Amino acid sequence: MTRNLSNPKTLPIMKVTVDLRIVLFSVFILFLCAKAQAAEQLLVAYGGHNENVAPMWVGIEKGTFKKYGLDVSMLQVRSGPMIMATLASGSVQVTWPASSSVLSAASGGVKVVCVASPNNKIPRELVARKEIKSFEELRGRVIGVQSIGGGFWLQTMIVLDNIGLDPEKYQLKMRVIGDTATITQALISGNIDAAVLPYSFSSMAKRAGYRSLVDSGELKAPYQGSGLCAQREAIVRSPDLIMGLVKGLIEAVLIIHDPSHKQDVMEILKKHLRLAKAEDVESSYKVLRVQTTLDVAPSLPSWRATQRIVARVNPRVGQVDIEQLLEGSFVRSLEESGFLPEMRRRFKD
Repeated sequence: MTRNLSNPKTLPIMKVTVDLRIVLFSVFILFLCAKAQAAEQLLVAYGGHNENVAPMWVGIEKGTFKKYGLDVSMLQVRSGPMIMATLASGSVQVTWPASSSVLSAASGGVKVVCVASPNNKIPRELVARKEIKSFEELRGRVIGVQSIGGGFWLQTMIVLDNIGLDPEKYQLKMRVIGDTATITQALISGNIDAAVLPYSFSSMAKRAGYRSLVDSGELKAPYQGSGLCAQREAIVRSPDLIMGLVKGLIEAVLIIHDPSHKQDVMEILKKHLRLAKAEDVESSYKVLRVQTTLDVAPSLPSWRATQRIVARVNPRVGQVDIEQLLEGSFVRSLEESGFLPEMRRRFKD
């Protein structure tokens, strides 16, 4: 049967059909665009489960990385050597390691490069059994760390170095225990004699009757902690990905220091660190704000100070060319483009 197109009764049917095809085609195009623009999934390996990694948690949960097309998730692998082994194997593209772990890996031939770190202070306390009342009484005692050469160990060594406690001279015994929460529990249960703990965990120990011998947040020690690192070839291959990570990290730090986001940041800390008491969450928030800054450029003096300490347990680290490990071009580019100056202006406001 031939349809009479001049028949007005058939026109609405054809109009609906044509419109439906247009709608379906438009939906299909939008689907393709959305798929093309979907955030790139990125897994970042880290070790120490404490405030050092919190800028990444904040960036993930507050969406600062997604602004730059990145769907970031974190993978805890417990220790510095394992982080670097994961990177060297190609299992992850990017890591969040301590500078000590990077130096040890580089001394073994891993081509790793670090681009940014917001962690530039050590807001911790050296907490000891209540019967230990002085540094001298730490002689021969057991100090808890997460791993030899890792970030927790490094911060412990920097604190000891700055208060004049030579581990060899004082015959200090470094015992590998586990992550921050496990070390805190080991101290409270009497399995170790002392530990350098973040404020959020040192407050738990002090409530249990343990004594703070020094507040390391008051020490003037050159230090740069965990940050964004990757194999050199990955940085050359994916510069836009790395730039997006650095931008997202900087915006996460801005959120951390914005009082209007305090409750959100505290909830993130409470969830990830499994903090039960309100005062511990508040202490954790204080730690995070003290230790993070917008001065994220790799710091050569801080890395050299770290190199000197790590070389005590791994002499090969002393031969590493630190300048080959630090890639400051991303942060420099953000300075020149006006991105970082604008972030600092907002930080002050």
